[in-house]
Amino acid sequence: MDGIRLGRASLVCTLLLWALQVCSAAVTVNVAPQVEVLKDETAKLPCTYNVSPSQSNTFVEWYIDDQGTRTRVALRPEGGEGKTDGNTPLTGRVSIGKDFTLTITSVQPSDELDFVCVVTAGSAGVEEGATMLKVFFAPEKPDLTRPSSQAISVGETTSSEIGTCETMNGHPQPRIIWFKDDQPLPEVKDRKEKTYMIPSVVKEASGLFTIKSILYMQPTKADKDSVFQCTVEYSMPGDQIKEKKSNTITINLNYPSETATFALVNSEAVKEGDTVTMKCETDGNPQPEFDFKKDDKPINGQGGLLVLKSVKRTDAGVYTCTATDFDNLEADLSGKITLSVHYIDPVSVTPIEPQVVMLGDKVEWQCKTKASAQHTVHWKKGSEVLSQDGTLSIQDASYDKAGEYMCVAAVPSVPGLTAQAGVNLTVKGKPMIETPAAGEVGKEGDMVTLRCSAYGFPAPQFTWKPSGEQSVSVEGNKVVSTVILKSTPEIMKDGVTCEVFNEHGKDSKSFPVSLKRAIDNSANRADQQQGGSSGVVIAVVVCVLLLLLLVALIYFLNKKNKLPCSKKDKKEMASGDVNTDIVVEMKTDKANEEAGLLNKRPSTEQ
Repeated sequence: MDGIRLGRASLVCTLLLWALQVCSAAVTVNVAPQVEVLKDETAKLPCTYNVSPSQSNTFVEWYIDDQGTRTRVALRPEGGEGKTDGNTPLTGRVSIGKDFTLTITSVQPSDELDFVCVVTAGSAGVEEGATMLKVFFAPEKPDLTRPSSQAISVGETTSSEIGTCETMNGHPQPRIIWFKDDQPLPEVKDRKEKTYMIPSVVKEASGLFTIKSILYMQPTKADKDSVFQCTVEYSMPGDQIKEKKSNTITINLNYPSETATFALVNSEAVKEGDTVTMKCETDGNPQPEFDFKKDDKPINGQGGLLVLKSVKRTDAGVYTCTATDFDNLEADLSGKITLSVHYIDPVSVTPIEPQVVMLGDKVEWQCKTKASAQHTVHWKKGSEVLSQDGTLSIQDASYDKAGEYMCVAAVPSVPGLTAQAGVNLTVKGKPMIETPAAGEVGKEGDMVTLRCSAYGFPAPQFTWKPSGEQSVSVEGNKVVSTVILKSTPEIMKDGVTCEVFNEHGKDSKSFPVSLKRAIDNSANRADQQQGGSSGVVIAVVVCVLLLLLLVALIYFLNKKNKLPCSKKDKKEMASGDVNTDIVVEMKTDKANEEAGLLNKRPSTEQ
């Protein structure tokens, strides 16, 4: 009886122990709440667990949860090999590692699901954890286009299409924002409003989103220069919000004219010969028709432009422009320009004929003109200004004053407005030869070239004595004769004579011919000899100075006991071993200096 009771007690204890173990067993699973990954990249979903007490038959399974429907994609027993399931959306792209991490390659937008890690641990039970996989892909740059319809008119009672903004291939679904003049427009979808948007979303077969938004408005005249743009706002991993901007557009807006302007395009004062452009325009769109008049007489223009080519002073006057806008007939659309055309008359020179005067005579010209504004009159010869009052007077005519003189008139306030006339002065008289230039030859018998320049009118005739090969040319107001001849002993001695003459007289000059090169060689030899003698003298002086410096240095060092030989001699004298075979005698007025210089005692000891 006691044995039966003991057996029952043992059974009860065993059952209680087993129940205690079952009740105390537990499984905990740890997963990431969310994993973010870019499209086409690899996602890793970790799963770890803890079983207490440890079980030998634990295994892990991964499921996808698509709106409540679970499909297993992979499993792995603890200590065993991982397996993947076939016929799932992840087949061929999924694997489970030794640490039970689920790896998905080439992630697609359709993979954005809940992934459940289920741990089964025998008697310890079953536990699970869910991870949300988020897939991201940046959309393309938005494209903003205008409608192909005609211009929008101000004052219409219905809203008009402004533009269409479209962006493609984004995930998750992006958002379009409209801007006008860099300011965001409120997102309005109510078509009863004056400004609203009509959005549309298309989910492509790839799982990416294409979104479109059409903007409608009732624009006013203030919107004629407005710039429209749209941006796409999209999400990226790490709670990033990014955006891409579209191109910009403006709208073709029609609105009535209220005012008109009529202006002269030319920036400088108008002068005769210029092309004049006058522009007439209104503040409306499109521009209306324009009518032009000059002094109340119709004149033809082209559009809003009135162009006058090669204007004359008779083109000056009052010009008017009138526009007619049938959308605003009450508006005064007219403008007025008073055109002034500056001019200067051709200059009048008295006398105008070429003047021929004798050498030393007086000549005078007067220059006059008229202009539309204050003007100046200058007489010039070349770049030199000779007079500024319109009168040019030459008291003593000379050959260098012959030539062309210009009277130049100008209006300083109108750039480029000038007039001019020229007169010519000829001075008559006997010839005058310029200072002759000596001829130079290398040696007697060489050919020499000489130039004889002479002023005079009529042009003088030339004679060379002795004669040679002669040519004549004209250089400005003077005539130049060139002769080439052989440098004979007579020419080397007496030179060559140039004679000139005309109907008013004659002149002559002698041109010397010398051996410039021979003289130069003699001078060079003399310079070389003198340079050699000077070099010898300088060398002797330098040597003497160096010898004196050497003697002085030896003397100074000996006085200071700096010479090694001096110290040795003193030691020899102190020991009585002085060598008396060599005696050096030096006469001086100071016996002590002699002894010090030769490192000997005074002469009394010799």
